[in-house]
Amino acid sequence: MLFQPKQKIVFIGDSITDSDRQTTAAPYGNGYVSMVRNFLLARYPERDLNVVNKGIGGNTVRDLEKRWEQDVIAEKPNWLSVCIGINDAWRHFEGNTGEAVPVEEYRTTLHRLLKRAKEATGTRIILAEPYIIEPNHNDPMRRLMEVYAATMSGLAQEFGAVVVHTQAAFDETLSHVSSSYWAADRIHPNSPGHALIALAFLRALEFAL
Repeated sequence: MLFQPKQKIVFIGDSITDSDRQTTAAPYGNGYVSMVRNFLLARYPERDLNVVNKGIGGNTVRDLEKRWEQDVIAEKPNWLSVCIGINDAWRHFEGNTGEAVPVEEYRTTLHRLLKRAKEATGTRIILAEPYIIEPNHNDPMRRLMEVYAATMSGLAQEFGAVVVHTQAAFDETLSHVSSSYWAADRIHPNSPGHALIALAFLRALEFAL
């Protein structure tokens, strides 16, 4: 397992990470972050790991940039997990194109933020690819989301980050179940959907039963 004793792991992102962590399920949320934390603490209690959830629903990379100093740099994480990009792409299809983030802006902004985090804290990085739970590769949003996911993977290679292949995790199941099995809107997971994301994280972290 990649995490060492006494390390702090900060998760930042949008509503998938948030999962009511600011309201009814404070402070970890009721989604994949809480599930990952529970399994880490149950399996490795001697490591005394500290998990912090900084997800905020609706966020894009523009929003992360506004709060990066407070929610990342000031936390001084040993590990930083970033799950962002769904809203950046999704808003191209919502009639709200002013809030959509073009892919090149997405890349340059995220590159700048990751570089700042590495230089200021020495943190190691985990990047979760944005996804859509849609089996049709010709679906317009699926095609666009794959561009954002490929951008995230490219940044992971550049920064030597751990990659969480969330899209592949869902894709592996869609020959057996429909997308509605995991989410009503192809994006926001139900509890089993969050568990699937959590499993993808744990595999990437070399978690061992």
